[in-house]
Amino acid sequence: MSKIPAGVGPQYPHVVVLIGATGDLARRRLLPGLFHLSSAGFIPGYRIIGVSLDEMTADAFRDFVRQALKEHATRKVTEEAWSQFAANLDYVSLSAGAGALKAAVERAEKSFDGAETRRLHYLSVPPKAALSAVRMLGEARLVERARIVMEKPFGVDLKSAVELNAQLHQVFEEARIFRIDHFLGKEPAQNILAFRFANGLFEPIWNRNFIDHVQIDVPETLDLGKRVGFYETIGAYRDMVVTHLFQILAFMAMEPPTALDPVSITEEKNKVFRSMLPVKPTDVVRGQYSGYRAEPGVDPESETETFIALKCSIDNWRWAGVPFYLRTGKRLAEGQRIISIAFREPPRSMFPADSGVGAQGPDHLTFDLADASKMSLSFYGKRPGPGMRLDKLSLQFAMHDTGLVGDVLEAYERLILDAMRGDHTLFTSAEGIERLWEVSMPLLQAPPPVRPYAPGSWGPNAIHQLIAPHTWRLPFERAWRNPNALGN
Repeated sequence: MSKIPAGVGPQYPHVVVLIGATGDLARRRLLPGLFHLSSAGFIPGYRIIGVSLDEMTADAFRDFVRQALKEHATRKVTEEAWSQFAANLDYVSLSAGAGALKAAVERAEKSFDGAETRRLHYLSVPPKAALSAVRMLGEARLVERARIVMEKPFGVDLKSAVELNAQLHQVFEEARIFRIDHFLGKEPAQNILAFRFANGLFEPIWNRNFIDHVQIDVPETLDLGKRVGFYETIGAYRDMVVTHLFQILAFMAMEPPTALDPVSITEEKNKVFRSMLPVKPTDVVRGQYSGYRAEPGVDPESETETFIALKCSIDNWRWAGVPFYLRTGKRLAEGQRIISIAFREPPRSMFPADSGVGAQGPDHLTFDLADASKMSLSFYGKRPGPGMRLDKLSLQFAMHDTGLVGDVLEAYERLILDAMRGDHTLFTSAEGIERLWEVSMPLLQAPPPVRPYAPGSWGPNAIHQLIAPHTWRLPFERAWRNPNALGN
């Protein structure tokens, strides 16, 4: 294992209060993530207190965590590492009340033999339960020396977002609130900043003069499973676009920050949101996969979208006139997460009509937002042999090429670590989320009707009219090259 760089981990030992500790997110992501962070040495001093509605003992909770690691840990769990982790676990049922939680936290803090500590409260609970959990933390007087991590969605419209923030601020000041978006915790999302601002080759052409349009495309093959009841009240736009895709758009479109620090980056992201034009219902395609209305808990006449595609615009000097196309949905043909940047084509061509120029569209720079990132730059090049025939070629990079793929932190691991350190770079601010709901209101107040689409397809046919005269980059005409294949 590589040595942990200095300054990556938190400065103080932490007591983590995980509310919703027996839920699906905790079982699949948070508990395995905390185990890896602790066993790898990122958080050497810690205690974890699980909190949920379930009535169980601390030993029963340890058994639950051991099973979660067995099913979902992505790295080997040794007996020695498990024993150390298990010794730092405790559990309090919500029914025991604020007093029992306060006592458990104080017990945990005393175990550090007088060392100065910090508290991290992670609310892995549905939005309707978040405020009651916040009030319990306030009642238990666990706000001092504490930061709080909130899961999406942050409201369902502008009014609810403003009210939620106002009530949160009665207990926690904004600097201590971390609204999590796991997309921004992914290594490839952060690599956008490095790619743009560390390379003199691309930043000069990162504007309306050279870029024709941008696609952010996150189709999913998954169905809704146990989330149907939640999803029926939320839909794809609230679930994915406001909280994920718009955040990725901000990284893609922001101006260079004055420094690589949370305040500067958050300000530039918020400038992008301020420059966004309201989303027009006429620039949106909503879809619903066939069979959704037959799912348990779904209204037989439901108008909830399981698919959304839209065009949005940023009205500033860098991006005026450049359309941004966003697409996401459930039960689609492939599971992908890409940003595709289409460059403007030359104003005229000197090549003969049968040369192949223009036959395969414009040059593209593509970011794959999978955990092990990949990038591709496509361009025209001459086909070997006589005459002037051109083919589309590409330069590709994959994290696997570096031998460092084992060092990649899973998104939740990175974000938990950042919250412990007080780093807001990859989190959403109150101002930012309220502005996104503001530009969303025309769509939410007058949504276009949902259109049916077949499971396993790419969505309703109307998506092609939305993006015309361009075309969607997915499905790719050519697969990513396999770096392990012969000849590559």
